[in-house]
Amino acid sequence: MLLKNLERMPRRAGSTNFSYLIHDLERSLLGINFSGFNLTLETPTIQTLVFKLGCNFAGLSLNSDALEHVPKTWGRHAMQFPTELTQKACRTRPKELRLVCIYFFTNRFFQNDNNSSLLNNYVLGAQLGHGHVINLKEPINISFWHNQSLESHTMTCVYWKEGASKRYWGVWSPEGCRTEHPSPSQVLCRCNHLSYFAVLMQLSTAPLPVELLAPLTYISLVGCSVSIVASLLTLLLHFHTRKQSDSITCIHMNLHASVLLLNVTFLLSPVLAKPPVPGSVCVALAAVLHYALLSCLTWMAIEGFNLYLLLGRVYNIYIRRYVLKLCTVGWGVPAFLVLFLLAIKSSVYGPRAIPLSDSHGNGTGFRNMSICWVQSPGVHGVLVMGYGGLTALFNLVVLAWAMWVLRRLKARGKAPGPRACRDTLTVLGLTVLLGTTWALAFFSFGVFLLPQLFLFTIFNSLYGFFLFLWFCSQRCRSEAQVEAKMETFSSSQTMQ
Repeated sequence: MLLKNLERMPRRAGSTNFSYLIHDLERSLLGINFSGFNLTLETPTIQTLVFKLGCNFAGLSLNSDALEHVPKTWGRHAMQFPTELTQKACRTRPKELRLVCIYFFTNRFFQNDNNSSLLNNYVLGAQLGHGHVINLKEPINISFWHNQSLESHTMTCVYWKEGASKRYWGVWSPEGCRTEHPSPSQVLCRCNHLSYFAVLMQLSTAPLPVELLAPLTYISLVGCSVSIVASLLTLLLHFHTRKQSDSITCIHMNLHASVLLLNVTFLLSPVLAKPPVPGSVCVALAAVLHYALLSCLTWMAIEGFNLYLLLGRVYNIYIRRYVLKLCTVGWGVPAFLVLFLLAIKSSVYGPRAIPLSDSHGNGTGFRNMSICWVQSPGVHGVLVMGYGGLTALFNLVVLAWAMWVLRRLKARGKAPGPRACRDTLTVLGLTVLLGTTWALAFFSFGVFLLPQLFLFTIFNSLYGFFLFLWFCSQRCRSEAQVEAKMETFSSSQTMQ
């Protein structure tokens, strides 16, 4: 009767109604009387299985191929439960336990804010007694098969997290689950708890060849580590020589601080995206990483704005509390955006799967690696690609304008003489300072994909080091100018 009531619920039924009926179904199945080891009840879109387990539980494997009433037109699925499943329950309640498995072959009962696409529209759930099974050392393996290759999609194993949404009775969350791809048409979810499980599908670009993962990871590790050391050294040198601190130097140091935070969180991101790290830690790190990236992009735009004022007003800038206002924008605007996202939809952050493909056909097929990052494609498109694109475009325009102004000043005799090497270094320095190499991110398609990946990784992982070189060159230049003025002053005094 409860199964039929669930099926008859209208699609627009309230979220609390679905929650009530599903929990009522779970309670009824846990209390139902039957003889034998297991009981099966089903409707066209819902199937339930109840098992009697003892404390000598040796594990259980369920496969749709072995189930009698599953139509062969449906996609295959399987669940494997480890021996550890009943250990905690047997210590507190040493009696017969019941394992309830509920399979939904429709996603209408699990709608959320993202209206996510589920693989096969399957939701596979399991519950042991009336308690909660969490933090298992041996994972529960849930397998989903599709009749076509999944290489064009990003697949993420998720579970239904109740109470995490104000509008619906839950949200899909990847916490405690790891996604694997034993074959191009199979998704294997390894989760450390019992709940309702599914696989989120997102259209993705062509997966990254797995053989490029090692060199790109090595380049990122070395480049970010070098940049972290360079940024720390730059900040230490700045605090050691506070007497030279002006508005330009303060802007540079804030940019260094944002780059330092970005590199540190980026290196930690793939490490903390793996179990047994709690999902909340990954969510927090993803939010900090997003904040660091937005701050870095904002300070790059501020560098461009400051360069415009320097050249446009011919080095005559006075704005009341100029640095304080810039700091409010550079650190405050990204913080507002990230906190706003967390307030309206906390599930926007978490483990993000990066698709990898094996082009050698050695059996590993298509699989993912995960990092702590933005999960929502919409947020990623607007607040990462859109924000970064506007910053890169603005700074490219400022760079072109700055080159034109410097050339005009040089023609009027107000700039140093014709020194090709010095002019080249100035252009390179401004290019680094404004972070225009981030524009390479928009060439990740077609024949540009692989060169772009390596160039983008090299230039932007070493961005902090290039800024350090710029800082050193500017400091040496200012010291040389001071020494030249001192020599000129001494010579004039001697002549007098």
